[in-house]
Amino acid sequence: MRNLALIVATAAAVALAGCAKKPPKMLPPPPASGPGDAAGGTGAGTGPGSGGVGTAALPGSRADFLASVPSDRVFFPLDSYSLDDQDRAVLDAQAVWLTRNPRVRVTIEGHCDERGTREYNLALGDRRANAAKNYLAAKGIDPARMTVVSYGKERPEALGSDEESWAKNRRAVTVLPE
Repeated sequence: MRNLALIVATAAAVALAGCAKKPPKMLPPPPASGPGDAAGGTGAGTGPGSGGVGTAALPGSRADFLASVPSDRVFFPLDSYSLDDQDRAVLDAQAVWLTRNPRVRVTIEGHCDERGTREYNLALGDRRANAAKNYLAAKGIDPARMTVVSYGKERPEALGSDEESWAKNRRAVTVLPE
């Protein structure tokens, strides 16, 4: 009986060894980590939802947009929704990309710094987002492709009560769906 148990155990071990998987000849690359990961960067990358495959972004994807334009955001002075030359250059590049990708819809978010009342900042954020939308529309982008939302001071980019933080928070951001 003892020999029979030994024979069965040996046969089972041989059978399992024969079924072992062979390692692949080449392993896939590890997931990319970059500025768009959980660290809160611009959103560029090739992870899930970025529209990228490997290192190339799919045309018309969020990753393609972020790789093709100098920035997805424009910044404003205190209590202002006027676009300066640098803002217009960023929006010109966005308009070129949107013209090449006519099926893509965007949301333009308006943001403010922490100063001022909630109501004032929501109204100012709306004017900032509409300034960017109207500029893009003047460049030939169909206004029906653009949605505007104001977050006022509710979604700061930078935390802090200093001019550097406030300057980063006074912005309009062009957002593509993931």
